Amino acid sequence: MADSRTPLPRRLADAYVDELVALDPITGTFLGDPGSSGRLPDFSPRGIEAEAELARRTLARLDDAERLPGADAEGERRCARLLRERLTAELAVAEAGEPLRAMSSLYSPVHSIRTIFPLTPTETEADWSAVAARLRAVPEALAGYRESLTEGLARDLPAGPRQVRETLALLDESLSAPGGWFAEFVAPGPEALREELTAAAGLANEAMDGLRAWLREEYAPRVSGADDIAGRERYARWARYWNGTDLDLDEAYAYGWSEFHRLRAEMVTEAEKILPGADPWAALRHLDEHGTVVEGVEEVRVWLQRMMDEAIAELDGTHFELADRIKRVEARIAPPGGPAAPYYTSPSLDFSRPGRTWLPTMGETRFPVYDLVSTWYHEGVPGHHLQLAQWVHVADELSRYQTTVGGVSANMEGWALYAERLMDELGYLTSAETRLGYLDCQMMRAVRVIIDIGMHLELTIPENSPFKPGERWTPELAERFFQRHSSRSPEFVASELVRYLGAPGQAIGYKLGERAWLRGREAARAARGAGFDAKKWHMAALSLGSLGLDDLEAELAVL
Repeated sequence: MADSRTPLPRRLADAYVDELVALDPITGTFLGDPGSSGRLPDFSPRGIEAEAELARRTLARLDDAERLPGADAEGERRCARLLRERLTAELAVAEAGEPLRAMSSLYSPVHSIRTIFPLTPTETEADWSAVAARLRAVPEALAGYRESLTEGLARDLPAGPRQVRETLALLDESLSAPGGWFAEFVAPGPEALREELTAAAGLANEAMDGLRAWLREEYAPRVSGADDIAGRERYARWARYWNGTDLDLDEAYAYGWSEFHRLRAEMVTEAEKILPGADPWAALRHLDEHGTVVEGVEEVRVWLQRMMDEAIAELDGTHFELADRIKRVEARIAPPGGPAAPYYTSPSLDFSRPGRTWLPTMGETRFPVYDLVSTWYHEGVPGHHLQLAQWVHVADELSRYQTTVGGVSANMEGWALYAERLMDELGYLTSAETRLGYLDCQMMRAVRVIIDIGMHLELTIPENSPFKPGERWTPELAERFFQRHSSRSPEFVASELVRYLGAPGQAIGYKLGERAWLRGREAARAARGAGFDAKKWHMAALSLGSLGLDDLEAELAVL
């Protein structure tokens, strides 16, 4: 029998968030917790085990919570299913030792530390004092990370060589400026704290430099012969983590190819309108030189901001019903040294920090529009911002867990890709230029399914492929295939490939998540017939909170 002190699943999930924030202040800052600003997580094996033990303890309490009166209510049931699925998937990854080789362009302690400082509050002198404390915590955090990597080597769990090179490149970038990146970050701080901030930034830079030297001189040589690919067993474990379902990987691979062929045919049609006789990627290269462009870094930021503001004004009341605080979203230029792809960061739970889109410029000052329109429908409005800000808006009706740390990548990325398609359906991609750019973005997601599964599982390229039929995938072939079927620069493609190798199973969630969203919508439309109201369906769907693909399609179908 459940203990009388056992809370129902939603309260248990939120208690888990509170305990997680105590262990992981980076998550706390993302959630807007002011007490997290001066701390960093323990990245050592002890810190990793503390989070795993929290998950085990919460799962044990969930067994009791699900037996309580009221636990079968829809909201409690949905939250309980998510909590169990997420913690089980996270534990499977942790218990396989994956945090002991955590190194990638997006998902590693080095990247997390770099990312969190621009999101740390800096409005007041007290905020800057907390920043100084967080800077002073960098050496201990990186020492713990180094301890975990050392333990990984002892357990024959090496990071891939490409991930090591990417991390070293990030560290080189962080330390290249005079005084290092942290010195630049604290430059706008208050004069009263100048000495403290400068000293703290120096400690953080020294710690980064020490980690760089250790990685280059000791760690890299020991993993130089390691394999970058995951293999089927490891890939399946990560695919569950990123997608919230146990995928039929061979079926997903075949689906990626079917989407590749469909999209290529559509791209040929649009390319003919731009440059008759040219293939789609030649037409896109033509647009690089002769298409619509925005000149200037600040100019493109303003252009992206205006685009999102206009989308909110036009979609609100027609296809969505948006609360006022969701209508605020900021376009930002990404700090240097990170990955090449644009990204989004959610608002804090109190909306004091708004949702933000981030554009890495990669040193460019000239930006073709065809590559931006669909991407900002994805990153901003109606993509990530409308979903994730709506989750925060309804957090009190669901649980903080469902709307924040319980997020499933394939759900979120699937919605964002669905949002691109929705804008095409609604007629917003009015020119061949912007529609070919949209199809190019869609093609990139189909290619991801093919090469991510293909290279990690070393599958055979099918006979109807226009590229190397009958051969087995390798990372080198994957990079060539991606470059041949993308408008992106070689530098972007290389960066993306390293990302896929460092996060097995993450890249496939865009297309597979979109498929779940489309199937759910079509099932709801079929059930309701003429009574189907797309605006009501969208808002109900966006208010579900996080769901794995196991549950998403079924829940969408009955809205």
